[in-house]
Amino acid sequence: MTQAKSGDNVKVHYTGKLQEGDVFDSSDGREPLEFRIGDGKVIAGFEQGVVGMEVGDKKQISIPPEQGYGVRNEEIVAVIERELLPKKIDTSVGQQLQVKQQDGTVLQLMVTAETEENVTLDANHPLAGKTLLFDVELVEIA
Repeated sequence: MTQAKSGDNVKVHYTGKLQEGDVFDSSDGREPLEFRIGDGKVIAGFEQGVVGMEVGDKKQISIPPEQGYGVRNEEIVAVIERELLPKKIDTSVGQQLQVKQQDGTVLQLMVTAETEENVTLDANHPLAGKTLLFDVELVEIA
């Protein structure tokens, strides 16, 4: 059988879980995820985990933060005075906001705390700092 290697287009079914068992993403009920190994379209640890698999293989891949969404960076968490934000913005905890920077880059932020005076905005990816577990089945190598 052929093993998946760098440069191959592959299709996989997957379920992504946190170490506590909470599922954060899955291809269940959808088409399999398709990507070319080595193109960097999926997180590094996921790509590396598929290398060497054969069609029909199933396995669990454990991905540390460094090969996933990175380690948490407390320097990109900011407490902003509520009065500095537009009044129409929903600042409830869990709300995701987009901020356009001066260079045109769009930054994704999540509201992680709020008080009467302040709102805490976090630019870390929600899965930063977490070890991710993926149950993966390789369904095709093209």
